[in-house]
Amino acid sequence: MSRAARHRPGVPANAFDAPPGLPAPLPPGEHILWQGRPCGFGIAARALHIRLVGLWFVGLALWAAIPPLAEGDLTQAALVAGPTLAVGSGALALLSLLGWLSARSTTYTITNRRVVMRLGIALPMTLNLPFTLIESAGCKVFTDGSGDLPLRLRAGNRVAYLHLWPHARPWALSRPEPMMRSVPEAKQVAEILAQALSTVLDTTEETAAPIVVARKRQVRPPRLANAS
Repeated sequence: MSRAARHRPGVPANAFDAPPGLPAPLPPGEHILWQGRPCGFGIAARALHIRLVGLWFVGLALWAAIPPLAEGDLTQAALVAGPTLAVGSGALALLSLLGWLSARSTTYTITNRRVVMRLGIALPMTLNLPFTLIESAGCKVFTDGSGDLPLRLRAGNRVAYLHLWPHARPWALSRPEPMMRSVPEAKQVAEILAQALSTVLDTTEETAAPIVVARKRQVRPPRLANAS
């Protein structure tokens, strides 16, 4: 479920309180372009693989029921397969609940300067990604119109994969990429993000100037994630 930022005429969005999904009020000059949550079913299906788990338990139940079925004993086959199907139903219900909770506790925000991802069911965390730290962005759209938008960070900026999951690009372990997962209307969101990134890139190139460095100094990388 996505929502556009709504402001009262003449009153800036950061005048009183922080917008929902953000850890603090926006600084002057920054405004929200898009904000939304992932689809709970998308997280359950693509991150938690609920369909594969269901097929696994169905396969186990059929395997256990084959001998009674071969003998024509339908009652015994049902008794043998019943406990496996019951356990499988409980597992599917648990995965569905986790997917729903993950979606409800997640908020993705795109402003004209950064991407903010508020994650975490038990321990909320806010991931702050200024556009200057994003090297590139991708988009994978699914048949239902939702999609995944991975964000590749510039070299030297890293967030632990386990801290991001399930909001991370699958199998990108050596260089984890934050990912806005199962975003509704992914094409529209990707266009908003692409336009914002290109605007910042053009501004950076226009204002870039030579810098004379007297000596090398170790610079600590910016802190991307904060517990909140």
